[in-house]
Amino acid sequence: MPPKKKATAQTKKVDDSNIIGLRAEVLEQPIVDTLEENYMPYAMSVIVSRAIPEIDGFKPSHRKLLYTMYKMGLLTGKRQKSANIVGQTMRLNPHGDAAIYETMVRLTKGNGALLAPFVDSKGNFGKTYSRDMAYAASRYTEAKLASICAEIFRDIDKDTVDFVDNYDASAKEPTLLPTTFPNVLVSANQGIAVGMASSVCGFNLTEVCQTAIEMIQNPNHDLMSTLTAPDFPTGGELLYNADDLRVIYDTGRGSVKVRAKWRYEKPENLIEIYEIPYSTSIEAIMDKVADLIKTGKVREIADMRDETDLSGLKLTIDLKRGTDPDKLMQKLFKLTPLRDSVSCNFNILVGGMPRVMGVGEILTEWIAWRVESVRRRVFFELGKKKDKLHLLRGLEKILLDIDRAIAIIRDTELEAEVLPNLMIGFGIDEIQAEYVAEIRLRNINREYIIKRTREIESLQQEIDDLEDILERRSRVQKIIKDELKQVIKQYGEDRRTEIIYADEIPDFIEEDETPDYPVTLFLSREGYFKKITPQSLRMSAEQKYKEGDGPGQQMEATNKDELLVFTNQCQVYKTRVSEFNDTKASVLGTYLPTELGMDEGEHVIFLHVPGDYKGNLLFFFENGKVARVETAAYETKTNRKKLTGAYSDASPIKAILPLREDMDVFVTSTEDRAILFHTSLLNPKSSRSTQGVGLMTLKKAKYHLRDATPLSEATVVNTARYRARSLPVAGARLLEEDREEKQIDLY
Repeated sequence: MPPKKKATAQTKKVDDSNIIGLRAEVLEQPIVDTLEENYMPYAMSVIVSRAIPEIDGFKPSHRKLLYTMYKMGLLTGKRQKSANIVGQTMRLNPHGDAAIYETMVRLTKGNGALLAPFVDSKGNFGKTYSRDMAYAASRYTEAKLASICAEIFRDIDKDTVDFVDNYDASAKEPTLLPTTFPNVLVSANQGIAVGMASSVCGFNLTEVCQTAIEMIQNPNHDLMSTLTAPDFPTGGELLYNADDLRVIYDTGRGSVKVRAKWRYEKPENLIEIYEIPYSTSIEAIMDKVADLIKTGKVREIADMRDETDLSGLKLTIDLKRGTDPDKLMQKLFKLTPLRDSVSCNFNILVGGMPRVMGVGEILTEWIAWRVESVRRRVFFELGKKKDKLHLLRGLEKILLDIDRAIAIIRDTELEAEVLPNLMIGFGIDEIQAEYVAEIRLRNINREYIIKRTREIESLQQEIDDLEDILERRSRVQKIIKDELKQVIKQYGEDRRTEIIYADEIPDFIEEDETPDYPVTLFLSREGYFKKITPQSLRMSAEQKYKEGDGPGQQMEATNKDELLVFTNQCQVYKTRVSEFNDTKASVLGTYLPTELGMDEGEHVIFLHVPGDYKGNLLFFFENGKVARVETAAYETKTNRKKLTGAYSDASPIKAILPLREDMDVFVTSTEDRAILFHTSLLNPKSSRSTQGVGLMTLKKAKYHLRDATPLSEATVVNTARYRARSLPVAGARLLEEDREEKQIDLY
């Protein structure tokens, strides 16, 4: 057996028998080329051919499915099995049957996802308001096109839209559907492409058509006077805010708030919810309510159940005795998806390019596109009538001498010479001669020819009328308006989503049900925290500490108070006393760094109860400076749990003192010097990161500030010796009788 050849990185041809141990060839390609050749075509395909709707309101998958059903005769015929429809659609849409069927489900009347469904369905197609109510398999359901699809496909065979080859060039399919109404605003549509998304909420069909009519007459028409607000198939109540809607109408971006509809059944003491926001589901609502009940945030509910059946959606809430249903629903609107926001991002493909447009711009584009479709239809009909007129003109000339025409045909020896002889004999062209030559023998009589030629006058009038339509834009616009009025008359429906004005709804003020009672807070030097009630403290006041730990801070508070927890890494954590369980003096307590999720190496240096956020905090730094910061600087309107930059990091912190009123403070340094100063010498700052002002002048390399304590807590005898009238000062040498330290060093 010959020895195996050694493979290298440059090997081009590999013997299958020697595949083991070979190194694959590595081909380098610049990342820019990879993006351009591989990623960009994929991204554009997703944007243009999958996720973003076009001006007719359809994505390619919708259009291919509906056109397939149209070609199957399902606009007028009886329903067929969904599986058959899905299979036929694969001729235009080369995807799996599950994806095609899911597209079909959303278009059905049974699913209820659209205000104007395009598929008349029979069987279980699930419900848009339920994520768990699954639709049946395609072999069990049946479908046909809904009657409104007559407006979707009107005159599609009259050159109103372009047709292109399907993926294998075996059939033709339309690039757009010639819908006679602005379906792009009527049918809700969502899609996520590459780097962009689209979310078009639905509007009422009648309102959209009426607005389009008004815009044709007046491009500066006020949209909000006719297009009241979005409308959703699941109903509910839309909280009307004119400013928010104006932004959506102008820019195509924004959101609207929708809440559920409910009624109170007094005899049974229960609430029935029968319409919910379009953007949520009954399961999401029930899950959230269950969480609120478990956490104790909602105590008024005895039971909640889903009673949805064939008659429609219904969620039932049993109330506890004495519950105010209005207050409960206001709370649920605030805390659950019973009130939800529906986002709008009107990203539409126009001419193959995605554009985010306001409602007015979308309607302007649709009107321009519809004008072109109508003109193409008129031009198509004009061509047909001109062709017919041309034939009748030839027939008219034969009327002068029918016998001569018969004689020419009879006396011509060769069949190929019949047409030339007729053309010469009557002065007609080849098309007219062909038409005359094809007339059946039974129709070669004066009566038939006279009847046909009488059509010339009416046909000429029709041609003149069509040419006038092409020349006058106003007549094309009138055709569009008439078609829109017909759509309103035949398919218009009342709004499903009721409009209520947001400023008329009382604001829900959540009542704080946290019990309030006095407590004593303890913090050890290593960061263990205890909350002890006065009763427990009277029974046992001896505190237990971990070995090597000891007392740090002690303060009085109430169970509803907020807490500011300062750390050695210039951060402050915000929490509430009520979030900690009552405990006893005989336990170690809660380790705050773990409980508050502090960073590695971070530990607690000071605990403060801010109360009403009045007063100040004094920060004493190792470099001899002091900063007086307003406590209000730590107050936030949001529920932020952590604030960075709690104090200056220019020098290590040595002590923090709360300050409600100006007082005397005793400060010492490692040089055994001390000063006593009144805090009125310091100006308060609103910035947390202030570096402060000089307090003690120190030899930087050798000494630093050691601690600070209120004079009321210090055992200083010779106060006059250390009194400072201005700052900074070096301080006086500590006398022996003034050396007892009361302030605990933070380190």
